[in-house]
Amino acid sequence: MSKRKTITAILTVAVVLASTGFAQSLEDYWKDFVHYVKIGHSELAKGYAQAILQSNPDPVELLALSKASPEDYQILKLVYESKRDAELADLVGKVLGLIDRGTFTRRTDAPIIAEEVRRLAGTDRGWVTAVKRLQVAGEYAIPFMLDAMTDSTRSAEYVNIVRALPYIGKDAIRPLAAALQTDNVAVKGEIVKALGKIGYPQSQGYLKYIAEKDESPALRSMSGGSLAQIDPSAVQVPAARLFYRLAEDYYYHAQSLAPQEDADFGNLWFWNPQEGRLERVEVEKDYFFELMSMRACEWALRADPTFGQAIGLWVAAFFKAESAGAAMPEFFGPAHADALVYATTAGVQYLHQALARAVKDNNAYVALGVVEALATTAGEKSLLYRIGASQPLMEALRFDNRAVRYSAAIAIASAGPTEKFAESKLVIANLAQAIGQAAQTAVSEDGMWSEKIANVYAVRAATAMLKLAESRNRVIDLSLAQQYLAAAINDKRPEIQILAGKVLAYLDSPGAQRAIAAMALIGGNSLEVRVAAFESLATSAKLNANMLVELMIDGIYALIGSEQTDPALRSAAAAAYGALNLPSQKVKDLILDQAKK
Repeated sequence: MSKRKTITAILTVAVVLASTGFAQSLEDYWKDFVHYVKIGHSELAKGYAQAILQSNPDPVELLALSKASPEDYQILKLVYESKRDAELADLVGKVLGLIDRGTFTRRTDAPIIAEEVRRLAGTDRGWVTAVKRLQVAGEYAIPFMLDAMTDSTRSAEYVNIVRALPYIGKDAIRPLAAALQTDNVAVKGEIVKALGKIGYPQSQGYLKYIAEKDESPALRSMSGGSLAQIDPSAVQVPAARLFYRLAEDYYYHAQSLAPQEDADFGNLWFWNPQEGRLERVEVEKDYFFELMSMRACEWALRADPTFGQAIGLWVAAFFKAESAGAAMPEFFGPAHADALVYATTAGVQYLHQALARAVKDNNAYVALGVVEALATTAGEKSLLYRIGASQPLMEALRFDNRAVRYSAAIAIASAGPTEKFAESKLVIANLAQAIGQAAQTAVSEDGMWSEKIANVYAVRAATAMLKLAESRNRVIDLSLAQQYLAAAINDKRPEIQILAGKVLAYLDSPGAQRAIAAMALIGGNSLEVRVAAFESLATSAKLNANMLVELMIDGIYALIGSEQTDPALRSAAAAAYGALNLPSQKVKDLILDQAKK
């Protein structure tokens, strides 16, 4: 629909309003807006939507209007979700957004929540009304209810608050689980019972932890009973395993664990032992699930320090959280290390667990972080680690993200493998591609690839090749990369040219040696590149003898014999010439050419 039509509709609404002689209320705007949406008059519907948005409405009042006509609200949601009229859908979406804001404001209003908690101690009818309103408040109601339960001056309210606690429902689980750290045995017992009555699996690990660890026999027994209410089979499962299941559910963004939709953040709950009350921390929704996965892994390790799977998942979740690109939450603190630091200190076993998960999930960011950690700390045997029938690092060589593939190849090459393995050709293929692809402007892969990154990989790959060459590695065949290395002598980056020449020097091949000589003889190359090339040529000659054609030898001879040649270049050329161990005729000519008659 054209902008002109929308403007016309808005002007039409303005004329209608002006003709009435008074300004309409928000309720009038709402009724007209819904009316025109329902009868399919999209232009006037757009006009009234704009009128609502421009009136700076109170979101709570708009929420009340939508609650008064739930059928109309559902119609608006259908219009928004169908997107049949994109412009109308956008305006409807903005109105619905205001309603969501009203929902959030209404359910998080501290004075209202506190009033409803006190209402629980009134009449039975008042109790029912208060519970319904506290259900709307959800997780935000729990701190007020727990504070009242521990307030000695409000002991008369205790029974009715306890009775209401499980009715708050699933949203209460996260703050209630955090509050299980209270040292108030009576309150902890009521939380345990409430979690059992709420009946969601996400409580299982916390309940089993108390059943296994709590000092109170009564609480241990009570927790076992609540756990059986949720799932009798879970009673036989260790707490660490239950927490690990929860961590995986968070890692894979299980919808049942999602934060409320009416806010652009999620809440993490902590117990403050000094104050004896809950604390709420708002975090980015982009990594809410990952942070909760990490916390569940931490609880798994508290339950059983030997439960190593939790370490691998924790590392993967931390990398996944970082991939959101948002600043880490404040509770991490300024001294909190990044994921790579923790990964490099983790055992190889746990890193391979994280890598196997990343490969399976096709998560490039996690895979890259873990591979880089492996490259920093792991040796040959560690890099070829197996999990069942799979070798995660070998599988990473086939990953569909080039940074992951190249990092895996560099990690393996840098470890200097001494035992043959089937994927050795893939290692050299990826190293060669890293050099060959780097010169062009790179295509972005979810922000993980750029020309700058490509240049870094080219240098790293060439350096890894050089290490293999210098150590005379017999497992990874560098000759398979000769084509790419020979092409690199014409690269625009001097560092790549020099490294390529150094690697070529170790290849027993006429083509390799001649590529080095060509780089040394090309006048367009910088002095630094040409001197380095002659040094590589000298190395090649010492290792492999002379394989140059006569024309190249003559070119070197001409450089040495010319007084115009830079002294450094002349010296390097002479050293290479000597290393070629040429027939005496050539040396005789060089001596006599410089002799005075």
